[in-house]
Amino acid sequence: MSINIPKKDISVPDLIAAIIFWFLLAAWIIVLFYLSSESGTESTERSNNLLKIFELLFGEGNITETVIRKGAHITEYAILTFLSFMAVRFTNRISVTGSYAESPVKLIKSDNEMYITLSLWLSTLTAVVDEYHQLFIEGRNGSIIDVLIDEIGIIVVLIIIRIIFSIILARLGRKELRYE
Repeated sequence: MSINIPKKDISVPDLIAAIIFWFLLAAWIIVLFYLSSESGTESTERSNNLLKIFELLFGEGNITETVIRKGAHITEYAILTFLSFMAVRFTNRISVTGSYAESPVKLIKSDNEMYITLSLWLSTLTAVVDEYHQLFIEGRNGSIIDVLIDEIGIIVVLIIIRIIFSIILARLGRKELRYE
């Protein structure tokens, strides 16, 4: 007597991971917009408090408020990019039978390239909207330069992800699948 177990259409672990990463991504975007909603005075005060901590750790005069602010931009968007990459990756893996794997876009990009592309666009769009939002906050200004600084964090994380992916494939003795 054989038992016929129906094939699952979804991967429950990937579904759970996708939900967690989308939740974390949404929460992180809320944090970014909350910080951008602070007035110029509040933002400067936060930066000065961080500067005092860094001066205790590394000595006075080694780090400026500008370095703290720009470093915060890079770090915030690096985190955002990692969360968006993981959310997109696990979302694609939910369906066992139908996913991006059957998409005509596969003719152009591999899975990893597509995750990177979507993460890049999501993170960049968030940076642009965030800077636009700051135009309406007292004592703040939106800056294309800040968007470009955000891009540093975005691109560094995506390069790291790409390198890690390539190393993993090399260790497994596989090449990235391309559907040409």
